[in-house]
Amino acid sequence: MYYRSPCTSVSPVMHRCLCGQTKLIRCERCSEPLCSQDKTHKGCGLHVDGLIWALGMKFAIDQINNSTSLLPGVKLGYDMYDTCFEPAVTLQPSLLFLTQNSTTGIGVLCNYSDYQPRVTAVIGPYMSSLCLLTAKLFSFFWIPQVSYGATSEKLSNTELYPTFYRAVPSDKSLMEAVVLLLTKLGWNWIAVIGSDDEYGRGAQEQFLNIAENHSICIAFEGIIPTDLADPNAKHYLEYTINLINSTQVNIIVLFSHSLSAQALLEHSIRMGLSKRVWIGTETWLLSDIATSIPNIQSIGIVLGFIMKTSPLPGFQDYVAHLFTSVEQEDFCQESRELNQHLSPDTLGTRCRQCDHVSLQAVLPSLSRAQVEPVHVAVYSVAHALHRALGCTQHQCPRAPIRPWQLLQFLDTFPFEANGQQFRFDQSHGISSGYKLIFWSWENDTLQYLFVGDYGESLYINESQMELHTKDFKEPTAECFKQCKPGQVRQTKGFHHCCYDCTDCPENTWNAKDSSTCTPCLQHQWSPARSTRCYDRSERYLFWTEPLTIALLTLMSITMSLACLAAVLFLKNLETPLVQASGGKLSLFALLTLLLLCLSCCLYIGKPSSNICMIQPMVYVLCLSACFSTFFIKSLEITLVTEFPHCAPTFLHWLTQRRAWLLVALCLLPECLICLGYLYLGPDYLVVDYKSLPTEVLLLCNTESWFAFALMHGYNGCLGSACFLCTFMVETSAKKYNFARGITFAFLIYFIVFIFFVAVFVTLKTILRSVAQIGTMLVISLGILVTYYIPKCYIIMLKPHLNTVDYFQNSIEEEPEDSSTRDNNPDPPSPAPQ
Repeated sequence: MYYRSPCTSVSPVMHRCLCGQTKLIRCERCSEPLCSQDKTHKGCGLHVDGLIWALGMKFAIDQINNSTSLLPGVKLGYDMYDTCFEPAVTLQPSLLFLTQNSTTGIGVLCNYSDYQPRVTAVIGPYMSSLCLLTAKLFSFFWIPQVSYGATSEKLSNTELYPTFYRAVPSDKSLMEAVVLLLTKLGWNWIAVIGSDDEYGRGAQEQFLNIAENHSICIAFEGIIPTDLADPNAKHYLEYTINLINSTQVNIIVLFSHSLSAQALLEHSIRMGLSKRVWIGTETWLLSDIATSIPNIQSIGIVLGFIMKTSPLPGFQDYVAHLFTSVEQEDFCQESRELNQHLSPDTLGTRCRQCDHVSLQAVLPSLSRAQVEPVHVAVYSVAHALHRALGCTQHQCPRAPIRPWQLLQFLDTFPFEANGQQFRFDQSHGISSGYKLIFWSWENDTLQYLFVGDYGESLYINESQMELHTKDFKEPTAECFKQCKPGQVRQTKGFHHCCYDCTDCPENTWNAKDSSTCTPCLQHQWSPARSTRCYDRSERYLFWTEPLTIALLTLMSITMSLACLAAVLFLKNLETPLVQASGGKLSLFALLTLLLLCLSCCLYIGKPSSNICMIQPMVYVLCLSACFSTFFIKSLEITLVTEFPHCAPTFLHWLTQRRAWLLVALCLLPECLICLGYLYLGPDYLVVDYKSLPTEVLLLCNTESWFAFALMHGYNGCLGSACFLCTFMVETSAKKYNFARGITFAFLIYFIVFIFFVAVFVTLKTILRSVAQIGTMLVISLGILVTYYIPKCYIIMLKPHLNTVDYFQNSIEEEPEDSSTRDNNPDPPSPAPQ
């Protein structure tokens, strides 16, 4: 019993037959797997990797046949066919494998469960495009096929390809590794080039899907031809190099098989492309075709991922022994005799160039070639056969085996190869992980440095990577920088993925890398470049802040002066000075000033709608009450000085109890205006989120400016009347001048009020409250200093002036006739009681 198996790029085969033989591996035709042909220059050269893969399969089969425990009593036979990397060439032996055993015809049946094809299993081919062609074919006949190099993600679809397996991981895992490498090195401005075949296009598509989710910007996507004999191939290659130059991209990710990669790299050298960073895969990184390009060192930095594999113990000695045997004439004679007995359908065109292959020609590639996947592929089928046949450690029963019987054992059971445990996953692949290699040149000798690995995560030993150019600068490939928290992307240029990072403005936030800033809610705020929003604190005039303390200190001083004046006036109520100043009306005025000062507390602390409504009414009513007393005093001075003949008639209306009636009458309009203010619209609380960046401003806002004008306008009218009645009055030097104090008091009021209106209308901050408090205190201080303090000075320090004569007015005397007035032209000073 033996199995056949083509190992280069079409599938080796395992098939049962009554008589078996082993034929020497040889190159059957000039092709790419075993022989690479330069179609621009006539000739045929050896494809060393293909030869090593074939030898690796033969080595595995010889090991199995020599094993006493795996398949005891069973010998595996194999056929090897060269695919030439061509679908048509691949299809020819594939159809041969499907023929019924010992025939050249393919049976057409409704049920192939009892069908016995020529082979029991197929190993290979290497390329994904060829596997996509053969996998459906073999799946139809339920023949297991195990590839040692096809990585296309399409082949992971077990519904379309139920009998396809591979001893390598899919491209998806490799693409994730490449994306992580770019991300970790900070390279996000790259070019992606793929060969025009299933591997190149599939890997490129898979990479782009993953890269998009990791913020990697693609400068351009290029496709290079695989048919180098095409007249347009050169044009496509030159166009790709020009694109690399025009985009000024420094990082190039190349998914291609060795021949297409060789053509692109040769053109880049010939066209003088400056050094770049080339990231590749083992399809060309380990190929002697790429590494043997003249002046290949000039392309720049080369790194990439290869599958994690272990060396095969004894394989190099096996190959050396095989090459030694080939050189013996006896071996060649035996081979020729065996070939004469083979049927013509199993032979191909002889490759004359392969007859002169020496050990020295393959030795450099032997140490780095990825042979383990071939070894694992063969052993997976051997272990499935072991279980399907029901073998023991000493014997395998001779029983017919159909190919489909191997499938359940390939799916479910682990197997051992090269001293390790392997198992096919749900997508019929083996995830072995990857190594990161770096091309290091020393004296024109290439060394492959292992600088990292990728399994569940990526590890990079950057100390071993010489990532710099001649000027010792590390290559840069940043179309953008990874935005920090609190920053957003601002697109630049025509590449939507190229952007600058800009800080989120105030009152917006961004916790992750994105293109928009999220506005904070109305009651929240955030500084520039923030990752979250914060609740706004309330802002009003606090009791504890320095400005408030200063105002309260001034208020205390003012109230102290008012209280001092009130005490002095009360103690000296019956003296001429107090009586001439208004008597009890003066005490009433001082009381209103005290209330006015106390009302400053309404502007400190957290405001409310009720407080906002009360504030202006308390202010204007206290001021109106105070001004009413001065209005009566001003009328009295006017009567005495300007209308002395009328004074005896009307003066009694301004004195004694009637004066209180006039105060009430003067206060009544202001009270009515306040009622109108409540009707038109009182001041209300405003919650302002816009004026302050980090706080919510609580302040009182004026609803009706008309009511505001009426309330303050009425006080202005009272003040104007007082000022007009007193500012032109002249008094004898021997008499006390009451008019002067009133004039200066209201002059201060007008100046302060003008500033108050200007500030109050324009300010929308807590300074509005400060302005109102300051206005009330300055007006109160002005009245106290100009009118009451001088009188207190006389009471305390110059009591000898507190006499009737000094404060007496002519009203107490009888009216004078004209002759008397001529002799005494100066009218007496007013002294109302």
